[in-house]
Amino acid sequence: MPLVYTELRRMAGHYMKGERPGHTLQATALVNEAYMRMVEIRRMRWQNRAQFFALAARSMRRILVDSARARRSQKRGAGAPTIVLDEALVIADEPDAALVALDDALEALKALDPRKSQVVELRYFGGLTVAETAEVLKISPETVMRDWDFAKAWLSREMGGKSPEDG
Repeated sequence: MPLVYTELRRMAGHYMKGERPGHTLQATALVNEAYMRMVEIRRMRWQNRAQFFALAARSMRRILVDSARARRSQKRGAGAPTIVLDEALVIADEPDAALVALDDALEALKALDPRKSQVVELRYFGGLTVAETAEVLKISPETVMRDWDFAKAWLSREMGGKSPEDG
């Protein structure tokens, strides 16, 4: 763990920059929570560094999205009707709403093309390079770039013109 902690902390810091001021979850707590979730996966045999960080990125994304959904549920009242993606875009100026909208859009992309969704998760959330993403997915770097370009355009359209890189 000490060997990868610095990199995990950097990833968590990247995530936390996009969160609202006064967020109750700090980067260190995010790393610790992700680590605890990953420790529970006892049967996992890490093939390489990129695979480990891809899972870490997915864990951190899930933690932040779950936290955002819980805050929105409390804010709007338990049992409130689910907000569809189009309605979420109207309130996307809130960081929680933007994160939930991005997660919803990524889930829609995953249904359309799982690999393109994985490319976004690895590159944007995991901070992996094109080469590392290609290694994890066992595809060429050129394919990663094509998938990345397509996914950014698709997500931008789905989210009303705001791409993942816009935060």
